[in-house]
Amino acid sequence: MKFGLTLPPFGDYADPVYLAGAAQAAETAGWEGFFIWDHVFFDPSFHPNLDPWIGLAAAACQTTQIRLGTLITPVARRRPWILARQTVSLDRLSRGRLTLGVGLGDPVQWDYGFMGEETDKKHRAGKLDEGLSILTGLWSGEMFQFQGTHYQLQPVKFLPTPLQSPRIPIWVGGNWPNQPPMRRAARWDGYYPLKWEGGMQLDDWREAVRMIQQQRTADTPFDFVHGGRVSDQAWSHAESEVMPYAAAGVTWWIEDVSPWRFGHSWEIPWEPQFTRQMDDLIRRGPPKL
Repeated sequence: MKFGLTLPPFGDYADPVYLAGAAQAAETAGWEGFFIWDHVFFDPSFHPNLDPWIGLAAAACQTTQIRLGTLITPVARRRPWILARQTVSLDRLSRGRLTLGVGLGDPVQWDYGFMGEETDKKHRAGKLDEGLSILTGLWSGEMFQFQGTHYQLQPVKFLPTPLQSPRIPIWVGGNWPNQPPMRRAARWDGYYPLKWEGGMQLDDWREAVRMIQQQRTADTPFDFVHGGRVSDQAWSHAESEVMPYAAAGVTWWIEDVSPWRFGHSWEIPWEPQFTRQMDDLIRRGPPKL
């Protein structure tokens, strides 16, 4: 089991210098992954918000070991060749530490609707799948062309390639127990399910692991990524809360470090206390087993 954290690059964390300091603090404290959200807008309070690729580039310059990434990037609202350039540049800047989390994007109104972009789920899913094919084709460094429903690309060679081989790991996010995200995840490198009512429980994970393993055809490493919250009282001895998930097949525990954990809501502005509480949780380091 590896331990990472995820946070929104909002409020004070919308300052790339501050975000880079948080990543450095996370690495010093022993976290193995530092992942940030990817939204243009997120909620009606219109918090200050940082572009994830600028933020992660700043984080890469202040760290040397911790894995960096997005959870998750809505690929359908990004041009895949631009995303390919951003991800390769960040992978090389970080010396091969990038993980790309992808999905359809949610809330759909904030990620697509406000900009007049298509919100239909089937349309976004088609663009996501074509986008991933283009990403990996470009990352190969070989001559590549693409003719799809949503994208067309004339023969090109995309250089440089990522440092990681065979590719930058791709984790696919999606709402549990929807089947299409699981089928999509089985073709890539990891599965990051979201369940809004009560979170992913052990029985959910056992079923998810079973279903994806049945659909996997590649004999390559695959991550099952759990987003959760370890209770304060169990932090120093978290075996009882964490290890059952490892036994179910989970390989990464991603701790939620967000203001909503500490009582934030859309009706109130970002308050300094949220930053202090989030910083304290980062500096505490991962739960102890």
